[in-house]
Amino acid sequence: MLNNSNSPITRTAPASGTLSQFPSLNKRPVFVTGGGSGIGAAIVAAFAQQGARVAFVDVAKEASEALVQQLVQAGQEPPWWRVCDVRDVAALQAAITEAAGALGDFSVLVNNVASDDRHSLESVTPAYYDERMAINERPAFFAIQSVVPGMQRLGAGSIINLGSTGWQGKGAGYPCYAVAKSSVNGLTRGLAKTLGQDRIRINTVSPGWVMTERQIKLWLDAEGEKEIQRNQCLPDKLLPHDIARMVLFLASDDAAMCTAQEFKVDAGWV
Repeated sequence: MLNNSNSPITRTAPASGTLSQFPSLNKRPVFVTGGGSGIGAAIVAAFAQQGARVAFVDVAKEASEALVQQLVQAGQEPPWWRVCDVRDVAALQAAITEAAGALGDFSVLVNNVASDDRHSLESVTPAYYDERMAINERPAFFAIQSVVPGMQRLGAGSIINLGSTGWQGKGAGYPCYAVAKSSVNGLTRGLAKTLGQDRIRINTVSPGWVMTERQIKLWLDAEGEKEIQRNQCLPDKLLPHDIARMVLFLASDDAAMCTAQEFKVDAGWV
C-alpha cells in the first residue's frame, strides 16, 4: 500500500480493539502450539483480544513470558502456558490435558509450531530427518488426537493446521521442511470427513514469507527483498497478524461451513 508521496506505509500489528470482532470467540477455549513468538505469538494475542480463553506451549521461555506480560499490560487476561518441547508427544498431550482442566474442553486447536531449519539434501541423516518430522509434522497429529474427545463433548470444534506455500513455490534449502509442510494438506483432508460427523471442522492456513523477527534476522537480505517484489502481487510485506486474522475467521462460527480447505495468505505469491 502506498501513500500519495509514493513512500511505503509502515504496517504494524493492530492495536487491541482494531481487529474485526468475532462474538463467537468470546470465552472460547483455544490451544495454540508454538505460541510464544513469531506467527504463534500473533495468533495468541489475536485470540486474547477476542476475549478467548487461550492456552499455548512453546520452548522459548523468555519470549513466552514477555508475550504474557505484554498481554496483561494491554488489559488482556493472561493466557495459560507451559514450556513444552513438542518432540515429546507425551509432554505435549499432558500439557493439553492440564490446560483443558484449567480452561475447559478446547473448542479451537491451532497447530502452529514449526522450524524451517535450513539444510542440504546430502547433509540429512536419518536422525536429523526424524527430528525435523518430530517438530514439523508429528505434533499436529497427536495434538488433534488429544483435543477431539473434548470437541465431541462440546458438539463442534475448529482445528487449524499451519501449512506453508514454501514447498508449493519450490523453495530451496529445506527439503525436510517441505516434506513435512506438504503433508499438512493430507492431514487436513484425510481427517475432514471423519471429524465432520461430529461438526469438527479442520482447515489449513498456508502463509507466504512472513516477516517475523527470525526471518528478518536470518534470511531477509537484498536478494530476498528483490524476490518479494518479483513474486508477490501485493507490494507490502506479510506480517504475523495477517496470518492471525485468517486463523480467527476459521476458528469463529462465521466459518461454520468451511472444512477440508487450504487458505493461502501469501500476498499472491503462489
